[in-house]
Formats: sequence, C-alpha cells, structure tokens
Amino acid sequence: MSRLTIAIPTFRRPEDLTRAVGGVLEQAGELVDGLSAEACDPEGDAAGATDTGRTAGETVSDVEVLVIDNDAQGSGREAALSAAAAAGVPVRTPSEDRVEPGGVSVRYVVEERPGVAAVRNRALDETTERDLLIFIDDDEDPEPGWLAALVGMWATTGCQAVAGPVIPVYEVEPEEWVRQGEFFVRRSWPTGTIRPVAASNCLLLDLRFVRRAGLRFDEAFGATGGEDTLFTRQLCAAGGVIRWCDEARVRDHVPASRLTRPWILRRQRSHAATSVRVELVLAGGGAQPAIRARAAAGGLVRIVVGGLRTAGGTLIGNSRHAAKGARLLARGRGILAASTGGGVHREYDH
Repeated sequence: MSRLTIAIPTFRRPEDLTRAVGGVLEQAGELVDGLSAEACDPEGDAAGATDTGRTAGETVSDVEVLVIDNDAQGSGREAALSAAAAAGVPVRTPSEDRVEPGGVSVRYVVEERPGVAAVRNRALDETTERDLLIFIDDDEDPEPGWLAALVGMWATTGCQAVAGPVIPVYEVEPEEWVRQGEFFVRRSWPTGTIRPVAASNCLLLDLRFVRRAGLRFDEAFGATGGEDTLFTRQLCAAGGVIRWCDEARVRDHVPASRLTRPWILRRQRSHAATSVRVELVLAGGGAQPAIRARAAAGGLVRIVVGGLRTAGGTLIGNSRHAAKGARLLARGRGILAASTGGGVHREYDH
C-alpha cells in the first residue's frame, strides 16, 4: 500500500484555494471510502476495478493534502483550514508524521523562498516518507474521477508519472480572437500514451523513482516557469515513463486579467523562450552554440511566417488566421530572444 500526498501550491488566491482544496478532499474521501469498501468486498466487485483486478483504492493506504503557500505572510492559511473544516478532515501539524491508514488529512506549510520551483521542491522535501505525489494548481479543481484515474493508471502500468488534461474555464466570455487562437487549449492524447514531457499542474509522480534518480526542480526557472518541462524531460532521461490519462481531468479557471491580448502574447513569447532555455540546460555546454543557432534561425522563420499570416488574416477579416499568426509571431520573437539569452517574462516573481 502506498502513501499519497496531493500538493497544492498557492500564492494569494484564497477563493481559488478554497475551491481547489474542497474538490481534492472530496475525491480523496471517495478514494479512501473505496478502500474501506474493497476491504469488505474480497471478491473485487467494488466499482472502479481495473483490468488487472486492482482499483485505485487498493493501492493507497492514506491521502494527505499538502497546501504550500508561497506568501511569507501566510495568506492562504485561513482558506486551507476552512476547506478542511468544511470537509470534516483533520489538520495535521508538521510534528505529526503519521496518517491513519484509510485516513485523509490536510497539512499547511509556508515556503518563503519565492518562485514556483522552490514550492515544488518544498513538496519533495515534505514527502520524503511518502510514496506518491500529485500536483494540482490552486486555480484548478478536479473533474469527477480525476484522482482515481491518476492513481489507477500508475497502479496498472507501473509507470513513473501520469499526466492528464487541463480544461480552461473562462471567468468572462473571451473575444473571438482568443477563442480562434486557442491560446488556452492544451493538446490531449489517448489514454495510455507514453509522453516525453508533461506539465506539473495535473501530474502524479512515483516518489521512489524520483528519489532514486535524484531529481529536483531547477530553481533557475522559479520565476519564469518551465521547471516542470525540464523536470519531466530529466525524469524520462533517467529511464522513467510518463503516461497520459485522458480521464484525469482538471478545470483551469482563467481570470479576465489573463484574457487580454498583451498578456496572452507576452506569455506566448515567454513560454517559447523558456523552451529554448530547457534545451540549453539539457544539452550542456558543448552543444549550446548549435542550439542557439537553430533557435535564432527558427525564431526568424516564425516571425516572418507569423507576421504574414497575421497581416493576411487581418486584411481578409479572418480572426483565426490573425490570431494563429500573432501566436506564431510572438513565439518566434521569444525563441529569437532566447537564442541570445533573453525573452523570458518573470511570471512567478514576487
């Protein structure tokens, strides 16, 4: 039986955090309730049995929800504790190391070092005695079956990580340009697909493998993001397997402030630049000049093609072409800038 921790990084979003913790606790309770039901059902007829005869509940002994607040003032504490109280779940202190088998608990800690990578490393440091770690963001909430699907995929395949879809939910109706550009739409794959990389906002990690491989999140990416791309690429390089689980869905709540064209295009530039930084880290010193040269050439091509598509789409009144062209142009600028060491936006700097 494995000990599971679900980590929720947060920074000054108490309302979002309350929703995220509540949704996670509901599914954690269902998982451990399923464990209790299976203990009374040795014939294996409990709902959710997998093809191998094992259910997600049969693999997990207890679930801890770990809220990691990156605000040194602890602004998320009340939200985390109130969500635990509403769910009737006990709150553990750092000195309480054990969770009863079949139990669910909440733990709240503050990570004062700024940046998302420092928070994710704090999750690794807080789970040295645990077996599984799941990350979900504070502005997300899980769809029904999310937790059982993640754990079930890991249990039945023996992989070292499982990732799932993140579905955007808009605070306000976005303009047609935003929808046509599909800026918040993420790709999906058939369940069971092996992936070479994954984001960390819907990700299960086998901590025993992570510890054996000596993996950590690179804090040089703490303010820009991209630490999860590098981490999962390194996980695969160390022999780990990431599988996709299309049933493990979370909803990402997108505020109105992120639906403006300047914010969207700035993020496109930054993400593209960060992808080059990841390649440079993975390649090491010897191959970096070639990577920089390819990035410069690729960035220029994207700028030209994106600019032409944007102009053409605007001229004929085709919002899809205009938006897709603007996206390609912005990414080209980010890639070109990164080839000389620039281009990133410090999204998580505070």
